[in-house]
Amino acid sequence: MDGTGDPTLMTLVYSDDYDLHLGDHVFPSAKYRLTKEKLVAEGVVRPEDIIEPEPASDDDVALVHRRDYIRKLKTGTLSYLEILRLEVPYSPELVRAVWLAAGGSILAGRRAIEDGISANVGGGFHHAFPDHGEGFCVLHDVAIAIRRLQKDRALERAMTVDCDVHQGNGTAAIFRDDPTVFTFSIHQENNYPYPKPPSSLDINLQDGTEDDEYLAALEDGLHRSLARFKPDLIFYVAGADPYREDQLGGLRLSLDGLERRDRMVLEIARANHIPVAVTLAGGYARRLDDTVRIHATTIRVAKELADRGRPES
Repeated sequence: MDGTGDPTLMTLVYSDDYDLHLGDHVFPSAKYRLTKEKLVAEGVVRPEDIIEPEPASDDDVALVHRRDYIRKLKTGTLSYLEILRLEVPYSPELVRAVWLAAGGSILAGRRAIEDGISANVGGGFHHAFPDHGEGFCVLHDVAIAIRRLQKDRALERAMTVDCDVHQGNGTAAIFRDDPTVFTFSIHQENNYPYPKPPSSLDINLQDGTEDDEYLAALEDGLHRSLARFKPDLIFYVAGADPYREDQLGGLRLSLDGLERRDRMVLEIARANHIPVAVTLAGGYARRLDDTVRIHATTIRVAKELADRGRPES
């Protein structure tokens, strides 16, 4: 954009406090800030189009997580093993960041329902369970957002489309017996987590799966999911880690393949008149610039669709 046209039709949710300043930790929390900066520098979004979220309330978080777990997080009384399971250092800054990410996904979901598409530059913490966190995931922001939006009667039925390289085990467990939420996950089979609780639909890919095979499986999975379930909103968990140079993944998608993945998910949702809220989830490329580029491309593709205008329902 050159800054002279109409405001973007897509809300971008972001907070500087998403960055935990973890240094050379394998979880590159600086990617959130760098992704936002890249989007602004390239004119994909303007600074005034970015909205900072409020932290989720404890009552919002308790729609998904146990009160004793919330208390331990807020008071710094997790056990050594509970902290070890998180795989990120515990700190008050971590607590603020994950409460903000949950608030960000609530806001992104609400704006997607209003405008057709939105994105949270953060979130997608799909390994968190009601009573514990794991795999860099402390709170399940997407589940919290779905529950809050259902509580507000902003939606009845939601779908998660999880394209992270790792299966969304927390998502599957939280919504296992819930007919109002459909969980679809396409991921590498021989990778964390173990075990993998069943999603509504799981596509387990073999090591080394490349673009064409991945995209064919994804397209089939999306059509199968939407044939079985008609959601009011999709939360798209757009992990960057299926990339072939990811440190924690074993699939072999190219940068082009990942962009085609994003376009497929968003265009199929659009064709079915379903709003989408994007969260970024994992990404651990050997070069941080690659992870940032993948995340920025996801949001650029979403912005392109938003600029076409909301589809008729």
